[in-house]
Amino acid sequence: MSPRSKIIVAAILFSSGGAAIKFCSFGAWQLAAFRAAFAMLTMLVLLPESRRGWSWRTVVVGFAYAATTLLYVQANKHTTAASAIFLQSTSPLFILLLAPVLLGEHATRRDIGQMAVMGVGLALFLLGHDQPSATAPNPVLGNVLAAICAVTWAFTVMGYRWLAARGASVAAAAVSGNLTAGTIALVMAQPLVAGRPVDWAVVVFLGVCQLGIPYLFLARAVPRARALEDALFLLIEPVLNPIWAWLVHGETPGPATLAGGALILGATAGRVIVDMRFPARTELARP
Repeated sequence: MSPRSKIIVAAILFSSGGAAIKFCSFGAWQLAAFRAAFAMLTMLVLLPESRRGWSWRTVVVGFAYAATTLLYVQANKHTTAASAIFLQSTSPLFILLLAPVLLGEHATRRDIGQMAVMGVGLALFLLGHDQPSATAPNPVLGNVLAAICAVTWAFTVMGYRWLAARGASVAAAAVSGNLTAGTIALVMAQPLVAGRPVDWAVVVFLGVCQLGIPYLFLARAVPRARALEDALFLLIEPVLNPIWAWLVHGETPGPATLAGGALILGATAGRVIVDMRFPARTELARP
């Protein structure tokens, strides 16, 4: 497979998370526990780099990853798949706010423009929320959890940068995060329920196919693909995620959710295209 094909397949598999989580009748904690366990095992088997290079930094970044994966499951159990994934997609907004303090990377004019548009999209979620439904019983709570998930994902992404700058293994941090998430969720999930065979099949799918294998594809494809392709093809995930939820569950997000999502995705896609067509001066200076 070409690097581009791997990124597309990874995005499609990632996008199945919302519909699959809602299909499983397990509680959020039990689902999150076994999803993390199967994802961890898949990464350990398929990614040799995940088995080496562990350090205290790996564990620290793993905590941010663990919070992200737990919040994502909880958010999808309470609000629409569209709201959960669109709100998580606002993570660049928080990265731009936190990077000057944590990484010493300061915002540019383009960053501020992107921040403004994404901020409007985020405001739409806060001002107008979806009505409760069978697949989204508490949209307000779910939206709050998804917004916090965007913050923890921002910390995770910056943590990956922090690890990469020191030659540490990013894959090991993902494994560490799944180990932490699985342990916490397993404790919170007590007592466990037997569930239906289809519930266990969904959990295995979520851990192996929705998390583990896409992570393998990204690890192999991203270093060999252009940054534009990485960013744009990964936008397939938030586009397809609500479509799967609509096809499987008939879940229809409200107009504010769709408008906010369009602004968030549009700001991201527009920024990527502008950066590629008009590189910053520091990038032009590179050989």
